[in-house]
Amino acid sequence: MTKSIKEIQDEIIEEFSKYADWSDIENDNNKYFHLIELGRALPPIDASVKNDKNIIDGCQSKVWLTAKVENGKIIYFADSNTEITKGIISLLIRVFSNQTPDDIINANMDFLKNMGLENHLSPTRANGLIIMIKQMKLYALASKAKLSNKKV
Repeated sequence: MTKSIKEIQDEIIEEFSKYADWSDIENDNNKYFHLIELGRALPPIDASVKNDKNIIDGCQSKVWLTAKVENGKIIYFADSNTEITKGIISLLIRVFSNQTPDDIINANMDFLKNMGLENHLSPTRANGLIIMIKQMKLYALASKAKLSNKKV
């Protein structure tokens, strides 16, 4: 059974609580290091996806995002040219992939604040985070419309 968005977010908060603080950059067991490791573990996307159509406009770093629908659930694929941004998009993929469009559209994203990430991003990276979430929710909205049209 697929975990709910809230269950996944709670797991992420718990996971990050095991690491040293964001500001402890001398410690390679800190939260930034873990975020970077999550990005490194993100499965590679096909080079054909890395095009202007799939780039998220407004992010300081390059972020390519695409999605597909399987059995009424959305699966996201992404990559970035910077380690921290790749880690951030990997978290969002973990939260949103294999969820229904409605669950994604209605998801509360407070977990980012609760895990301390929002407070440790530069203004441009924080803006990029908002744009990534918005783009993923737009995919969900478009997928919902397509799924509704198929039922008619």
